[in-house]
Amino acid sequence: MTDTPRKPQAFMLEGTKPVARKSAPKIEFTSEPEVALPATASMAAAERRGTRSSWGYIFLVAVLALVSLWFSLTLTKLIADAFTWSMTLGWISTALAVIAGFALLMIIGHEIWGLSRLRRIERLQIAAARAINQNDKSASAEATLGLKSLYAKRSDLRWQLEQWQSHHGDIIDPPAAMRLAERIVLEPLDEQARIVIAKRARRVTLLTTVTPTATLDVLLVGTQNLFMIREVAEIYGGRPSFIATLRLARMVATHLAVAAGLALSDNLLHLVVGKGVLGRLSARFGEGAINGILTSRIGLAACDVCRPIAFSSPRKEALGALIKELAGMNNNADELTKP
Repeated sequence: MTDTPRKPQAFMLEGTKPVARKSAPKIEFTSEPEVALPATASMAAAERRGTRSSWGYIFLVAVLALVSLWFSLTLTKLIADAFTWSMTLGWISTALAVIAGFALLMIIGHEIWGLSRLRRIERLQIAAARAINQNDKSASAEATLGLKSLYAKRSDLRWQLEQWQSHHGDIIDPPAAMRLAERIVLEPLDEQARIVIAKRARRVTLLTTVTPTATLDVLLVGTQNLFMIREVAEIYGGRPSFIATLRLARMVATHLAVAAGLALSDNLLHLVVGKGVLGRLSARFGEGAINGILTSRIGLAACDVCRPIAFSSPRKEALGALIKELAGMNNNADELTKP
């Protein structure tokens, strides 16, 4: 034995083979499929926010400034001419101009208030959709405060708001909190809206039946639809003025175009009879029934646009109930016209 240590060496045992080193497994990342959102902000989706040219705004502002300047000069000249005739006539003209100006300011304020209410409901829809789809607690709190503020002065919803307030603290899940508000607060409003839609649809059916000309028919049906949209908006908390009603009608039309709501398929007509609506309705009331069905569909679209929280249940059943109600009304009218 020697005192020098041996150097390390590698030995291969007999009957063994070197083990091949396995390569690391390849990791692949796959993207998750997109899932459709269960709730949408109907008003925000219905409003198309296209990019407009800045020159268009400049042209509009310039034209409005010229019209305002022309009106001011004309009014000033009119009052000056009235004073040249007599002092009494001049002061009367001045008083009438002040009254007209005050009324114009009130009209403008009412229009701005109506548009702001629509914007407020739109923000509520967006917050409620975020709370339901993304389980967002901050969005749920925002929607809750907005809904309470929107209906705080409604005496017909006082009991519903108290019941909602008593149960709201027991629910932590944001989607469940939104559905609780929908069930307690909004379902009574849905029933009121259904009554309004059914009333307007019956009226459109009768007006179409007795109207002698097509031009008058279109005018009456369009007027009834505008009144219906306005009433539905008032039920859900809107204060639509003239411009706000026109904007709301455009949003409802856009919502119908996106949802393909004006298409009357065979399945929709089978909700009435099962063999086609024209087979049971008389020829006299058939056109009125079709217009009534379209009015009902427009009313349901108005509910989708004006409701602060999106519907959790499909609206096909509601449309079917309205169509059956119209069909029953027309069948009764058909029996009354028999000799």
